[in-house]
Amino acid sequence: MIAYSWRARNDLGEMVEGQLEAVSEGEVVDQLMAMGMVPVRISSAAEPAENNAEMWLARAGSWLGRVDQWVQRVSRKPIMVEDILLFSRQMYTLSKAGVPILKALKGLQSSVTKPAMVDVLNDMCLSLEKGRNFSTAMESHTNVFGAFYISMIKSGEMTGRLTEVFLRMNEHVAFDHDVRERIKQAIRYPIYVVVAILAALVVINIFVMPAFSNVYAGLEADLPTITRGLLAFSEVMVRWWPLLLSVCVVLTLAIKGVLRTPVGCYYWDAIKIRLPVVGDIILKATLARFSHGLALTSQSGVPLVPSLTVVAATVNNTFIGRRIKRMRRGIERGQSIAFSAAATGVFEPVALQMITVGEEAGELDDMLVEIADMYERETDYRIKGLSAAIEPILISFIGVMVLLLALGVYLPMWDLGGAM
Repeated sequence: MIAYSWRARNDLGEMVEGQLEAVSEGEVVDQLMAMGMVPVRISSAAEPAENNAEMWLARAGSWLGRVDQWVQRVSRKPIMVEDILLFSRQMYTLSKAGVPILKALKGLQSSVTKPAMVDVLNDMCLSLEKGRNFSTAMESHTNVFGAFYISMIKSGEMTGRLTEVFLRMNEHVAFDHDVRERIKQAIRYPIYVVVAILAALVVINIFVMPAFSNVYAGLEADLPTITRGLLAFSEVMVRWWPLLLSVCVVLTLAIKGVLRTPVGCYYWDAIKIRLPVVGDIILKATLARFSHGLALTSQSGVPLVPSLTVVAATVNNTFIGRRIKRMRRGIERGQSIAFSAAATGVFEPVALQMITVGEEAGELDDMLVEIADMYERETDYRIKGLSAAIEPILISFIGVMVLLLALGVYLPMWDLGGAM
């Protein structure tokens, strides 16, 4: 009960005041109306100082509790691919043993140590207890499992092959993660080298070249073109470095913003597969992901057209995804799978021939698996040779930069020595 101060008019129109204890202001209004008065103002009565202190302490404790919860959410480790792999493998084992889905999730919930994964499992258990399907419970966590994973679980529920789907999704996630990690590992060294070179150039132009500029100014002689260019560039960097830094930051943010748009993402994905050295690896890895995903959906009993729709969203390349959707539209018009795949312009002749043979023989699933294995082997082979292919380019780039710096710095000294 809360004490409320009120002011109202009675039957005679006189203004009267008083206090009432009630649960809410609405209850005070009802009591006043029952007494034949029309309320004008209702407010909470002032509480004693000790009650105010207790209220502020309670509010402070609530605020600190919220801060603690926020810190825990921010500092907790996110769900990684390894967690999804472990979840898929454990669900396959439990499902194969005949353990019901809800009991299996509760068992995993008690054994998982990562708080973020515990929350996901707990929410899925609550959804299942409300009578929802397993795939429906997973749809609330698309950012964790992904649309392809959830679609495959839904197909497994419809076809009664959920146990098999868990195993295949474990293999698919492991394959996709392995390809991504190998590409990152292959390009990590070149990126470090390029960053180191750029940092060295910045240091040389800001600290080293100005010192040589003072030396060359005392020579009172015509400097070579390379030296004049290096000194001019160094002067621009020293004088306008805040502006140059601001421009770099703005350009970086602008490029990131453009790449987040559908149009920018589409054109960047189209450029990536045409880049020298790494473009072919990205293309083959994407096609391997597509073939593996399509074979998985087809073996799980999903019809071809819905399979293409799901796989198009999981290849991690907007450009290839649109080509796959174009392939789906061709099949919907009655064209053969091989003809529709050839119209996309991204598959190699060998892959198209294998699709044709599989379609004619009625063994498209097996052929898709073979195509996926083929692209996986080619991707692995090219990733292993990526470092060897990039090293000559890096060495040439470093050699050119060192040559320009050496000539720009030492040519005036050589000219001076010749003159003396």
